[in-house]
Amino acid sequence: MGVEPKTILIVGEDAGTRSTWMRVLQQDGWAVETSVDSRQALARMSRGGLSLIIAVAENDRATGAELLRAVGQMRTPVPVILVSVCGSVSEAVEAIHNGARDYLVMPVAPERLAAAARTAMAAAAATAAGAQVPEHRVGQKAFITHDAHLLEVLEMARQVARSTATVLIQGESGTGKELLAAYIHRHGLYPEAPYVAVNCAALPETLAESELFGHEKGAFTGAVMRKIGKFELAKKGTLVLDEIGEMALPLQAKLLRVLQEREIDRVGGGMPVPVEARVVAITNRDISQSVLSGTFREDLFFRLNVVPLVIPPLRERPGDIQLLADHFLARFSAQVGKVVSRFSEQALRLLNQHAWKGNVRELANRIERAVLLVEGDMIQPRHLGLEPAGENRSAVRPTVVFRSGITVWEMERQLIMGTLSEVDQNRTRAAELLGISIRTLRNKLREYQANAAAPAAVRSA
Repeated sequence: MGVEPKTILIVGEDAGTRSTWMRVLQQDGWAVETSVDSRQALARMSRGGLSLIIAVAENDRATGAELLRAVGQMRTPVPVILVSVCGSVSEAVEAIHNGARDYLVMPVAPERLAAAARTAMAAAAATAAGAQVPEHRVGQKAFITHDAHLLEVLEMARQVARSTATVLIQGESGTGKELLAAYIHRHGLYPEAPYVAVNCAALPETLAESELFGHEKGAFTGAVMRKIGKFELAKKGTLVLDEIGEMALPLQAKLLRVLQEREIDRVGGGMPVPVEARVVAITNRDISQSVLSGTFREDLFFRLNVVPLVIPPLRERPGDIQLLADHFLARFSAQVGKVVSRFSEQALRLLNQHAWKGNVRELANRIERAVLLVEGDMIQPRHLGLEPAGENRSAVRPTVVFRSGITVWEMERQLIMGTLSEVDQNRTRAAELLGISIRTLRNKLREYQANAAAPAAVRSA
């Protein structure tokens, strides 16, 4: 006797859409049922036996929200693909946050629908077989790993999430520091409270205090009304201070006081304002070295470093490379509506031998590129755009031209611009290689731009 096909439930008001999608999915071998609205769908769900739900949210979000809420209460949740008639970024974020496996926007091409269904069903089958990849999910993103060290970091993050302790997250660019901060917030005491992120390197020094702590009306020229700062906006939630190592020293002193006293002073304000937000600081630099060099306050470092979490780079997690590659392959294949199911042996060898200086972010970008370029169902080395192992790029790297009479300023400019060219204009990576801060790099680039724009007579003066 043959195996019964798994059942997909399509929920939507439009009969034509239901009929078209039913034919597409039946061609893939699935059993398909339909419901007109969430009421019928909930009644069908109560009888069990479903493997996937594809729901169209018509003119409002009620259908999708109701179904996701009901699915979340099931002992064995069914994956849901939510389809929006008029999609928006906020609706997509909300849907994924509430548990949707995927989010599509009408019109949906038949191959796109089929690919999304296959991906969702494959994940459901893996779960049923007990082979689910370990996931530590935050909305539509997740830490996917078998690495013992990273699993320890995630377990510690879960433990400290239920406290209000300040957390310092360290790791190289592309390892997932921002995702870990969101993970802590999601598992914290107030996951529904605001999650507010601030890039300290992008804060203009003249406005940084106002951005973080707010200001009163008339506090300075242009302050025509009261402004609430990031600390207050976060309420009982989480305030993430990204690139904390780039914060100017005067502002570091004010931040230290806030962490100690749990209150802020708005610029121009007369009374301190209590704050409750948990602070998560993020850096890709070794802050202890910044303390030794005098660019970061030692007392602030100790205050931030209550719970240090260090994310290991991908090169120290070789067992995760294929795991992540397969995950990204499924995700990007579904997004572009292609059936790309595997890597060739040569492509897998290339992935495992690559240094991954950009870590998980670089890996995701390479797989996305490969999915866009491949024509069949198998990724080949040429689609990844990676150099063969052992090839020495240093032989073709830009060099600083030394000649009699060249100035130190010009040699420095050549070094910085050459390094930027080498890393495809990735300023964070260039700053790491040069051993300078991202703020210093930005200032140098502004200086070079201003010098290039200046009249020749001024430059030679």
